[in-house]
Amino acid sequence: MATLNINGKALDANADPSTPLLWVIRDTLGMTGTKFGCGAALCGACTVLLDGKPIRSCSTPMSAAAGKKITTIEGIGSSAAGKKVQAAWASLDVPQCGYCQSGQIVAATALLTEKPKPTDADIDSAMAGNICRCGTYLRIREAIKQAAKS
Repeated sequence: MATLNINGKALDANADPSTPLLWVIRDTLGMTGTKFGCGAALCGACTVLLDGKPIRSCSTPMSAAAGKKITTIEGIGSSAAGKKVQAAWASLDVPQCGYCQSGQIVAATALLTEKPKPTDADIDSAMAGNICRCGTYLRIREAIKQAAKS
């Protein structure tokens, strides 16, 4: 049993410490916004923030998150940057199938929190490894730029 700080709440997670954080979030705690994509930290669908930094929850053991602040897609709108990113995503109709979008939004929020006025190179670097099977990369880039302007 471990107590995790997720989206500003202390939640008890009854799981083995080596269990990937993704499965603790989804299966043990019932927050299904964070998605399983590849299971090898290659696609970004499972991205969450750990102390404000984007990490792949499919390859991060629960024990590595103990005592740290975890932010999932369910809590991303509680920050100013997260609200702006979510509004821009909706305004520009970014998702098609939407499967990867929680990871994309979390990564974009981390970028804008660190660099409120990112360059194209900053966006490319921050979003590298977040794969969108529908190819909405141009809309993702435009949404990040719109969120940065707002």
